[in-house]
Amino acid sequence: MTILFASLLPVPLAQARILTVRVTDASGKPARDVIVTLRPQGKPNPVPRPVTGYRIDQKDTQFHPFISVVPVGTNVSFPNLDPFKHHVYSFSPAKRFELKLFARDQTRSVTFDKPGIIAVGCNIHDSMSAFIYVTDTALTARTDAQGRAIFDDVQALPYTLGLWHPYLSAQGNSVTRPVQAGTSDSNESIAIRFRAAPMHNMSSY
Repeated sequence: MTILFASLLPVPLAQARILTVRVTDASGKPARDVIVTLRPQGKPNPVPRPVTGYRIDQKDTQFHPFISVVPVGTNVSFPNLDPFKHHVYSFSPAKRFELKLFARDQTRSVTFDKPGIIAVGCNIHDSMSAFIYVTDTALTARTDAQGRAIFDDVQALPYTLGLWHPYLSAQGNSVTRPVQAGTSDSNESIAIRFRAAPMHNMSSY
């Protein structure tokens, strides 16, 4: 699934062009759920607006979804759908928080007011983990099952293209590179390497 906040950027349609980013793993297979960002070089980032109604469920002793991407300032709810209590927390510098024990059908929420990566866990169930990518640029997308992130309203500018995934094998689990969006539709192809996922997490990466 591609999540794109680019539609929030007011770009004149006459100048808008499609930029498709294709991400593959080291074997050439499409890499899904990679967060892709575009940041104009020498210009301010197009600011995303917070979204409403975003939630991360606790069900079957897992967080759903495993990877989330939300604009900065978004309030995220954490409903507990399991028949036992959870204790959700994060020690990540971008947002430290603790939602002390709460039971089935109870919900707690957190506002993520700074950009960054937030690793989320449960203090009771070590097998539970999730990641929240809090973005400060409206040009943010997540690759779909075909490894594609499609930006449908970019201007002809030089950009810094960023990729992030919790199991991307690079410092900070991210890589960047310059790209040039042209006056016509264009494509970028990037191959990345994944490190092995922990046994209790998603094994398909």
